[in-house]
Amino acid sequence: MKTYKLGTTGIEVTELCFGALPMGPMQKNLDVEYGAAIIARALRGGITFVDTAQSYKTYLPIRKAIEATGIVPVIASKSNVPEYNEMNDAVSEALEMLGLKKIDIFHLHAARGDKNLFKIRAGALKALLDLKEKGTIKAVGVSCHSAEVISLAAEVKELDIVFPLINYKGMGIIGGTLPDMEKAIAKCRDANKGLYLMKILAGGNILNDYDKAIAYARSLGSYPIALGMVSEEEVDYNISYFNAKDTSGFSNPTLKGSNKRFQVVKRACMSCGKCIETCASSAITMIDGKAFINSEKCINCGYCVPGCPTLSIRPV
Repeated sequence: MKTYKLGTTGIEVTELCFGALPMGPMQKNLDVEYGAAIIARALRGGITFVDTAQSYKTYLPIRKAIEATGIVPVIASKSNVPEYNEMNDAVSEALEMLGLKKIDIFHLHAARGDKNLFKIRAGALKALLDLKEKGTIKAVGVSCHSAEVISLAAEVKELDIVFPLINYKGMGIIGGTLPDMEKAIAKCRDANKGLYLMKILAGGNILNDYDKAIAYARSLGSYPIALGMVSEEEVDYNISYFNAKDTSGFSNPTLKGSNKRFQVVKRACMSCGKCIETCASSAITMIDGKAFINSEKCINCGYCVPGCPTLSIRPV
């Protein structure tokens, strides 16, 4: 499998990054032991890069996979807290739950960020930079769906890594268009930022166009690609594909197309609008006083699930 260095950080990772979001409670809510077995299979298969977040609640299966294999991958995590002390606590939580003394990458988690992000999160960014100075974090980054923020990130000299959303359909991009995001990524590359890409399959919406989606991501440059995986067969398929091996023998239906989607249980919806606030893709509106999810905009991230106080949003 190809490996890439992330900007000037010295961190080298496999092209295929294990995305831990889908196995957590926002989506599949896999049993910890089963989740750990899937990650362990990825590590044994040669994947050296795992992406997670405080809100994904997937630290424990990652830790168990490390303990089971003795393999410590490069780990990127993130938190959406805004203040200095909160970010310190978020990093401490990650280290404790992962069983680590240091972590490779920690991002400002800002799916819905706008042009004021780096002012609003100044305290959190300062905390990450101080922890980097102490050696607790190797690289500081930002994770965002906004083309505007990704463009601004190129100008923030303190940032080492940028984790943008992009796919050939432009699904999920906010703060600009697909060409805007392409330009923003190129701008970050030219500024020597380390880059890796998320949502290239648009949360499963374009899984039937897997080859086209991967080819598009690769056309943007030599960047690692984060893919969510929730079964051992998915791990095997992706590892084979990224190793340019024959994948014709795989029959798992989830590899042929995704029917995953989120739905509002209207009788439980209290019309509070909190799901609209948490949706990173502007896919939720109110219709007849109830939340409605537009499937043409939804990228199946599941951020709306914990945001709903009545648990009215369910993956189906």
